[in-house]
Amino acid sequence: MTDNNELIRSSAAQLARKLRAGEVTSVEVTQAFLDRIAAVDGGERGVNAFLHVNTEEALAVAAEVDAIRAAGGAAAEELHELAGVPIAVKDLIVTIGQPTTAGSKILEGWHSPYDATVVKRLRAAKMPILGKTNLDEFAMGSSTEHSAYGPTRNPWDLDRIPGGSGGGSAAAVAAFEAPLALGTDTGGSIRQPGAVTGTVGVKPTYGSVSRYGAIAMASSLDQIGPVSRTVLDSALLHQVIGGHDPFDSTSLPDPLEDLVAAARVGNVDGLRIGIIKELHGEGYQAGVENRFNDSLELLKEAGAEIVEVSCPNFQYALGAYYLIMPSEASSNLAKFDGVRYGLRVLPEDGPMTIERVMGATRAAGFGDEVKRRIILGTYALSAGYYDAYYGSAQKVRTLVQRDFDAAFTVADVLISPTAPTTAFKLGEKLNDPLAMYLNDVATIPANLAGVPGLTLPGGLADEDGLPVGIQLLAPARQDARLYRVGAVLESLLEAKWGGPLLAQAPELAASIETQEAK
Repeated sequence: MTDNNELIRSSAAQLARKLRAGEVTSVEVTQAFLDRIAAVDGGERGVNAFLHVNTEEALAVAAEVDAIRAAGGAAAEELHELAGVPIAVKDLIVTIGQPTTAGSKILEGWHSPYDATVVKRLRAAKMPILGKTNLDEFAMGSSTEHSAYGPTRNPWDLDRIPGGSGGGSAAAVAAFEAPLALGTDTGGSIRQPGAVTGTVGVKPTYGSVSRYGAIAMASSLDQIGPVSRTVLDSALLHQVIGGHDPFDSTSLPDPLEDLVAAARVGNVDGLRIGIIKELHGEGYQAGVENRFNDSLELLKEAGAEIVEVSCPNFQYALGAYYLIMPSEASSNLAKFDGVRYGLRVLPEDGPMTIERVMGATRAAGFGDEVKRRIILGTYALSAGYYDAYYGSAQKVRTLVQRDFDAAFTVADVLISPTAPTTAFKLGEKLNDPLAMYLNDVATIPANLAGVPGLTLPGGLADEDGLPVGIQLLAPARQDARLYRVGAVLESLLEAKWGGPLLAQAPELAASIETQEAK
């Protein structure tokens, strides 16, 4: 009899091996995760990682994979390594046959007529899609509290945030509701949730994974990437979704490096790893700093050379980002007008003009955070203010890129804490947007420069026993370096902890039952 608890706690690579060896079927694996979703995701105190569960289609794809494997022959040999391994998809990425809401009332119930390129590649690899995960509305937030469909909860502590905007994808993986997920990262929305949930998240080099079919917030910053429980799993998924796409005008023509091979190298001998002076120390929680220092010691013992680098313009990155991002968002979200698709609200009285329909629809369909960013972006782009705000922010962006260029002349990979603190309480920062924005201070520079970044679990903070994330950054197009260093550091940290960090997480079903009883 299949042990469902063992299945859901297996890594994607382990599941792939079991499927190829015939030890388990894809239907059994997929059903185990669907059962887990049913057990822990719903209800008042559930994780709320999923906005839609894709039961029928997921099981049909799983059955197809099982039939191909059972028949054997060339078709079975040609199956992708991850065929039959289930995955969740952030509800910002369009999918045929499932609703895509972007976490907003303005798209409630909307079905896309086409698949995003990354979804096409998942389907080609025959990976069952478990469903669509929760997010801050239009990816605007750092806590997944700005979803129109309720907040997602952190599986480590159901009273805390799972990060944002992709808290649903990170929580689904951390809660063993999915072995893999897709997220999007505009200023840290894969990496910051990874840090506070004890998962691995990767923002690939800008343009190396197609954005076609990802509902745009800030087109020069957005990037789709993998969410997983291990560095190798992220490499396997990254290899599936990456590569050139003629449908994306920003897509790089370069073929992907062998990221999976990089994750299996197993050493960091001679690599120069740079500590970013501006991304640790003052303002960072003591427990975060302690786990960061532990990671540095382990890498040093493993043969890496630790150097310090200074990126002085990083101090302006947060301010530049919060001008560039809302400016692009105000333009991208103009299409949600109540005329072409999605929600339409008619004015109660007065003339029925397009302008008044648009105003009524956007007032009812957008949440407070989206409205705040649209107003800020529209102001920054307005006549008389463009050069002073948006233009100046783009100049700072260039300075941030130059800081990275200089840092990578003395270091192969850069390292920092992923987030300055562990997960904070739900509601704690909802009324203080500036405090919320500061959670992305360490992740934003990578988006401004287009370089790749990876977060992996660094251990538990001394003060609260919650996960700490360690961030690695590499030059553009050098994503393989992240996987090489990340896999080695992961192995060293697991040896220190005595196993994967998520093995130390509280049992979720018991937590939900206890808290519901209260």
